[in-house]
Amino acid sequence: MSDRRFLGIILLGVVLAGTLVAAGALGQGSSTAGPLRIGISTDLHANVADSPGEHKVMIDYPERLSAFVGAMNAWPADLLVDLGDFVNGAFVLAPVPVSPAQIPGVLANAESIHARFSGPRYHVLGNHDVYDLSKEEFLAGTGAPWTYGSFEAKGYHLVILDVQYTTADVPLGHATWVVQGWVPRVELDWLRADLAAAQLPTIVCVHQRLDGALETLTQKPQVLNADVVRGILEASGNVIAVFQGHDHRSAYALVNGIHYITFAALVNEGTPPSWAQVTLDPAGRTIDIVGTGLEVARHLTY
Repeated sequence: MSDRRFLGIILLGVVLAGTLVAAGALGQGSSTAGPLRIGISTDLHANVADSPGEHKVMIDYPERLSAFVGAMNAWPADLLVDLGDFVNGAFVLAPVPVSPAQIPGVLANAESIHARFSGPRYHVLGNHDVYDLSKEEFLAGTGAPWTYGSFEAKGYHLVILDVQYTTADVPLGHATWVVQGWVPRVELDWLRADLAAAQLPTIVCVHQRLDGALETLTQKPQVLNADVVRGILEASGNVIAVFQGHDHRSAYALVNGIHYITFAALVNEGTPPSWAQVTLDPAGRTIDIVGTGLEVARHLTY
Protein backbone atom coordinates (compact mmCIF):
# COMPACT_ATOMS: atom_id res chain seq x y z
CA MET A 1 0.00 0.00 0.00
CA SER A 2 2.85 2.39 0.74
CA ASP A 3 4.31 1.77 -2.72
CA ARG A 4 0.95 2.45 -4.36
CA ARG A 5 0.49 5.67 -2.40
CA PHE A 6 4.01 6.78 -3.31
CA LEU A 7 3.34 6.11 -6.99
CA GLY A 8 0.10 8.11 -6.71
CA ILE A 9 1.97 11.08 -5.25
CA ILE A 10 4.52 11.00 -8.07
CA LEU A 11 1.88 10.82 -10.81
CA LEU A 12 -0.23 13.54 -9.23
CA GLY A 13 2.80 15.80 -9.24
CA VAL A 14 3.23 15.17 -12.97
CA VAL A 15 -0.30 15.40 -14.29
CA LEU A 16 -3.19 15.67 -11.78
CA ALA A 17 -4.13 12.08 -11.75
CA GLY A 18 -2.05 9.49 -10.02
CA THR A 19 -2.77 6.15 -8.69
CA LEU A 20 -6.10 6.77 -7.20
CA VAL A 21 -8.90 5.53 -5.08
CA ALA A 22 -12.20 7.25 -5.61
CA ALA A 23 -14.81 8.50 -3.19
CA GLY A 24 -14.60 5.90 -0.56
CA ALA A 25 -11.43 3.82 -0.50
CA LEU A 26 -12.50 0.33 -1.36
CA GLY A 27 -10.74 -2.78 -1.75
CA GLN A 28 -7.79 -3.31 0.48
CA GLY A 29 -9.85 -4.29 3.49
CA SER A 30 -12.59 -6.08 1.56
CA SER A 31 -13.25 -9.75 2.06
CA THR A 32 -12.07 -12.01 -0.74
CA ALA A 33 -14.86 -14.52 -0.10
CA GLY A 34 -17.60 -14.92 -2.68
CA PRO A 35 -18.44 -13.00 -5.84
CA LEU A 36 -17.87 -9.26 -6.28
CA ARG A 37 -21.07 -7.28 -6.82
CA ILE A 38 -20.73 -3.94 -8.63
CA GLY A 39 -23.46 -1.38 -9.25
CA ILE A 40 -22.86 0.33 -12.59
CA SER A 41 -24.42 3.61 -13.71
CA THR A 42 -23.39 5.96 -16.48
CA ASP A 43 -24.37 9.18 -18.22
CA LEU A 44 -26.57 10.75 -15.57
CA HIS A 45 -26.13 14.21 -17.17
CA ALA A 46 -27.28 16.06 -14.06
CA ASN A 47 -28.29 19.64 -14.83
CA VAL A 48 -30.56 22.52 -13.79
CA ALA A 49 -32.24 22.61 -17.21
CA ASP A 50 -33.24 20.21 -19.96
CA SER A 51 -31.86 20.09 -23.50
CA PRO A 52 -34.90 19.62 -25.74
CA GLY A 53 -32.78 19.93 -28.87
CA GLU A 54 -31.00 16.76 -27.76
CA HIS A 55 -34.20 15.14 -26.43
CA LYS A 56 -32.65 15.06 -22.95
CA VAL A 57 -34.63 15.64 -19.76
CA MET A 58 -32.03 16.27 -17.07
CA ILE A 59 -33.70 18.08 -14.18
CA ASP A 60 -35.17 14.80 -12.91
CA TYR A 61 -31.69 13.45 -12.13
CA PRO A 62 -32.30 13.40 -8.33
CA GLU A 63 -35.14 10.91 -8.69
CA ARG A 64 -33.23 8.68 -11.11
CA LEU A 65 -30.01 8.71 -9.13
CA SER A 66 -31.88 8.11 -5.86
CA ALA A 67 -33.62 5.09 -7.38
CA PHE A 68 -30.28 3.64 -8.50
CA VAL A 69 -28.58 4.18 -5.14
CA GLY A 70 -31.55 2.75 -3.27
CA ALA A 71 -31.55 -0.35 -5.45
CA MET A 72 -27.82 -0.85 -4.93
CA ASN A 73 -28.13 -0.54 -1.15
CA ALA A 74 -30.97 -3.07 -1.19
CA TRP A 75 -29.14 -5.60 -3.41
CA PRO A 76 -26.56 -5.00 -1.80
CA ALA A 77 -23.65 -4.00 -4.06
CA ASP A 78 -20.10 -4.16 -2.74
CA LEU A 79 -19.21 -0.94 -4.57
CA LEU A 80 -20.47 1.52 -7.18
CA VAL A 81 -18.80 2.67 -10.38
CA ASP A 82 -20.10 5.72 -12.22
CA LEU A 83 -18.80 5.52 -15.81
CA GLY A 84 -18.86 9.26 -16.46
CA ASP A 85 -20.91 12.25 -17.60
CA PHE A 86 -22.12 12.51 -14.04
CA VAL A 87 -22.95 16.16 -14.78
CA ASN A 88 -23.99 17.54 -18.14
CA GLY A 89 -22.26 20.92 -18.21
CA ALA A 90 -23.76 24.23 -19.32
CA PHE A 91 -23.94 23.32 -23.01
CA VAL A 92 -27.61 22.67 -23.78
CA LEU A 93 -29.76 23.01 -26.87
CA ALA A 94 -32.51 25.02 -25.21
CA PRO A 95 -33.99 28.54 -25.46
CA VAL A 96 -32.69 29.52 -22.01
CA PRO A 97 -28.95 28.94 -21.49
CA VAL A 98 -27.40 27.41 -18.39
CA SER A 99 -24.66 29.37 -16.65
CA PRO A 100 -21.34 27.56 -16.15
CA ALA A 101 -21.38 28.98 -12.62
CA GLN A 102 -24.31 26.67 -11.81
CA ILE A 103 -22.46 23.43 -12.56
CA PRO A 104 -20.46 23.12 -9.29
CA GLY A 105 -23.74 23.25 -7.40
CA VAL A 106 -25.22 20.56 -9.63
CA LEU A 107 -22.20 18.37 -8.98
CA ALA A 108 -22.49 18.91 -5.22
CA ASN A 109 -26.16 17.93 -5.20
CA ALA A 110 -25.67 14.84 -7.38
CA GLU A 111 -22.72 13.76 -5.26
CA SER A 112 -24.74 14.13 -2.06
CA ILE A 113 -27.26 11.64 -3.48
CA HIS A 114 -24.58 9.25 -4.75
CA ALA A 115 -23.00 9.34 -1.28
CA ARG A 116 -26.10 7.73 0.22
CA PHE A 117 -24.68 4.42 -0.94
CA SER A 118 -23.34 2.53 2.06
CA GLY A 119 -20.07 1.40 0.48
CA PRO A 120 -17.12 2.56 -1.63
CA ARG A 121 -17.81 4.61 -4.77
CA TYR A 122 -15.71 5.34 -7.86
CA HIS A 123 -16.14 7.99 -10.56
CA VAL A 124 -14.83 7.78 -14.13
CA LEU A 125 -14.40 11.18 -15.80
CA GLY A 126 -16.64 11.72 -18.82
CA ASN A 127 -16.30 14.39 -21.48
CA HIS A 128 -19.30 16.34 -20.13
CA ASP A 129 -17.73 16.37 -16.66
CA VAL A 130 -14.99 18.69 -17.94
CA TYR A 131 -17.21 21.06 -19.96
CA ASP A 132 -17.39 23.58 -17.10
CA LEU A 133 -15.20 22.03 -14.44
CA SER A 134 -11.49 21.47 -14.16
CA LYS A 135 -10.37 18.04 -13.08
CA GLU A 136 -9.34 19.53 -9.74
CA GLU A 137 -12.86 20.88 -9.28
CA PHE A 138 -14.42 17.53 -10.15
CA LEU A 139 -12.17 15.76 -7.66
CA ALA A 140 -12.96 18.31 -4.97
CA GLY A 141 -16.68 18.03 -5.68
CA THR A 142 -16.72 14.24 -5.41
CA GLY A 143 -14.09 13.78 -2.71
CA ALA A 144 -12.07 11.58 -5.05
CA PRO A 145 -8.28 12.00 -4.82
CA TRP A 146 -7.55 10.92 -8.40
CA THR A 147 -8.77 10.59 -11.98
CA TYR A 148 -7.11 7.29 -12.90
CA GLY A 149 -5.75 4.38 -10.92
CA SER A 150 -6.44 0.88 -9.69
CA PHE A 151 -7.62 -1.12 -6.69
CA GLU A 152 -8.40 -4.71 -5.73
CA ALA A 153 -11.62 -6.20 -4.42
CA LYS A 154 -12.72 -9.79 -3.80
CA GLY A 155 -10.31 -11.48 -6.17
CA TYR A 156 -10.33 -8.82 -8.92
CA HIS A 157 -8.09 -5.98 -10.02
CA LEU A 158 -10.02 -2.93 -11.25
CA VAL A 159 -8.54 -0.12 -13.32
CA ILE A 160 -10.15 3.27 -13.88
CA LEU A 161 -8.91 5.29 -16.85
CA ASP A 162 -9.08 9.03 -17.54
CA VAL A 163 -9.28 9.72 -21.28
CA GLN A 164 -10.15 13.41 -21.00
CA TYR A 165 -7.01 14.86 -22.59
CA THR A 166 -6.06 16.64 -25.78
CA THR A 167 -3.83 14.88 -28.29
CA ALA A 168 -1.02 17.06 -26.93
CA ASP A 169 -1.42 15.24 -23.57
CA VAL A 170 -2.98 18.32 -21.93
CA PRO A 171 -5.73 17.63 -19.34
CA LEU A 172 -9.14 18.87 -20.46
CA GLY A 173 -10.94 21.33 -18.21
CA HIS A 174 -13.52 24.05 -18.83
CA ALA A 175 -13.56 22.69 -22.37
CA THR A 176 -17.12 23.94 -23.17
CA TRP A 177 -17.62 21.12 -25.68
CA VAL A 178 -15.58 18.05 -26.59
CA VAL A 179 -16.54 14.48 -27.46
CA GLN A 180 -13.42 12.44 -28.21
CA GLY A 181 -10.85 11.25 -25.73
CA TRP A 182 -7.13 10.61 -25.65
CA VAL A 183 -4.85 8.76 -23.22
CA PRO A 184 -1.61 10.64 -22.51
CA ARG A 185 1.82 9.02 -22.51
CA VAL A 186 2.23 9.18 -18.73
CA GLU A 187 -1.04 7.31 -18.22
CA LEU A 188 -0.14 4.71 -20.88
CA ASP A 189 3.16 4.10 -19.09
CA TRP A 190 1.35 3.82 -15.77
CA LEU A 191 -1.18 1.39 -17.29
CA ARG A 192 1.54 -0.92 -18.64
CA ALA A 193 3.25 -1.02 -15.26
CA ASP A 194 0.02 -1.48 -13.33
CA LEU A 195 -1.16 -4.40 -15.47
CA ALA A 196 2.28 -6.01 -15.39
CA ALA A 197 2.13 -6.03 -11.60
CA ALA A 198 -1.48 -7.22 -11.38
CA GLN A 199 -1.96 -10.79 -10.18
CA LEU A 200 -5.73 -10.98 -10.57
CA PRO A 201 -8.33 -10.96 -13.38
CA THR A 202 -8.71 -7.32 -14.36
CA ILE A 203 -11.66 -5.08 -15.25
CA VAL A 204 -10.96 -1.73 -16.95
CA CYS A 205 -13.49 1.11 -16.55
CA VAL A 206 -13.57 4.03 -19.00
CA HIS A 207 -16.08 6.56 -20.34
CA GLN A 208 -15.69 6.71 -24.13
CA ARG A 209 -15.55 3.32 -25.81
CA LEU A 210 -12.27 1.52 -26.48
CA ASP A 211 -13.65 -1.24 -28.71
CA GLY A 212 -13.30 0.63 -32.00
CA ALA A 213 -16.71 2.33 -31.93
CA LEU A 214 -16.73 5.59 -33.90
CA GLU A 215 -17.95 8.98 -32.72
CA THR A 216 -21.08 9.84 -34.71
CA LEU A 217 -20.11 13.43 -35.48
CA THR A 218 -16.54 12.79 -36.57
CA GLN A 219 -16.55 9.16 -37.67
CA LYS A 220 -13.29 8.73 -35.79
CA PRO A 221 -12.62 6.51 -32.74
CA GLN A 222 -14.22 7.72 -29.54
CA VAL A 223 -10.79 7.47 -27.92
CA LEU A 224 -8.40 8.58 -30.62
CA ASN A 225 -5.57 6.28 -29.52
CA ALA A 226 -7.87 3.41 -28.50
CA ASP A 227 -5.81 1.01 -30.62
CA VAL A 228 -2.76 1.71 -28.46
CA VAL A 229 -4.76 1.17 -25.28
CA ARG A 230 -6.24 -2.09 -26.59
CA GLY A 231 -2.75 -3.31 -27.42
CA ILE A 232 -1.66 -2.72 -23.82
CA LEU A 233 -4.72 -4.51 -22.45
CA GLU A 234 -4.24 -7.48 -24.75
CA ALA A 235 -0.50 -7.76 -24.07
CA SER A 236 -1.09 -7.93 -20.32
CA GLY A 237 -2.96 -11.23 -20.61
CA ASN A 238 -5.05 -10.53 -17.51
CA VAL A 239 -7.74 -8.07 -18.69
CA ILE A 240 -11.04 -9.92 -18.97
CA ALA A 241 -13.44 -7.03 -19.60
CA VAL A 242 -13.82 -3.32 -20.25
CA PHE A 243 -16.82 -1.45 -18.81
CA GLN A 244 -17.67 1.72 -20.77
CA GLY A 245 -20.43 4.28 -21.31
CA HIS A 246 -20.85 7.41 -23.50
CA ASP A 247 -23.14 5.92 -26.17
CA HIS A 248 -26.25 5.85 -23.91
CA ARG A 249 -27.16 2.38 -25.16
CA SER A 250 -26.35 -1.15 -24.13
CA ALA A 251 -23.85 -2.83 -26.45
CA TYR A 252 -21.34 -5.65 -26.45
CA ALA A 253 -18.24 -6.66 -28.42
CA LEU A 254 -15.63 -9.37 -27.98
CA VAL A 255 -12.26 -8.13 -29.22
CA ASN A 256 -9.25 -10.45 -29.08
CA GLY A 257 -10.60 -12.30 -26.06
CA ILE A 258 -11.65 -9.23 -24.04
CA HIS A 259 -15.32 -8.47 -23.32
CA TYR A 260 -16.23 -4.83 -24.08
CA ILE A 261 -19.52 -3.98 -22.36
CA THR A 262 -21.19 -0.62 -23.01
CA PHE A 263 -23.86 0.32 -20.47
CA ALA A 264 -27.14 2.16 -21.03
CA ALA A 265 -27.60 5.70 -19.72
CA LEU A 266 -29.33 6.78 -16.54
CA VAL A 267 -30.43 10.09 -18.12
CA ASN A 268 -34.00 10.55 -19.34
CA GLU A 269 -34.22 10.63 -23.14
CA GLY A 270 -37.80 9.45 -23.16
CA THR A 271 -36.30 6.28 -21.71
CA PRO A 272 -36.56 4.53 -18.35
CA PRO A 273 -33.69 4.90 -15.87
CA SER A 274 -31.12 2.26 -16.74
CA TRP A 275 -28.36 0.69 -14.68
CA ALA A 276 -26.69 -2.68 -14.12
CA GLN A 277 -26.00 -5.12 -11.34
CA VAL A 278 -22.76 -6.86 -12.28
CA THR A 279 -21.65 -10.00 -10.48
CA LEU A 280 -18.08 -11.19 -10.99
CA ASP A 281 -17.46 -14.76 -9.82
CA PRO A 282 -13.79 -15.78 -9.65
CA ALA A 283 -14.69 -19.39 -8.91
CA GLY A 284 -16.96 -19.79 -11.92
CA ARG A 285 -14.98 -17.32 -14.06
CA THR A 286 -18.21 -15.59 -15.02
CA ILE A 287 -19.54 -12.07 -15.51
CA ASP A 288 -23.29 -11.84 -14.96
CA ILE A 289 -25.23 -8.66 -15.70
CA VAL A 290 -28.78 -8.01 -14.51
CA GLY A 291 -30.12 -4.93 -16.23
CA THR A 292 -32.74 -2.37 -15.22
CA GLY A 293 -34.50 -0.24 -17.84
CA LEU A 294 -32.77 -0.57 -21.21
CA GLU A 295 -29.75 -2.41 -19.83
CA VAL A 296 -29.36 -5.86 -21.42
CA ALA A 297 -28.84 -8.96 -19.29
CA ARG A 298 -25.68 -10.89 -20.15
CA HIS A 299 -23.89 -14.05 -19.02
CA LEU A 300 -20.23 -14.05 -20.00
CA THR A 301 -17.33 -16.35 -19.26
CA TYR A 302 -13.58 -15.76 -19.26
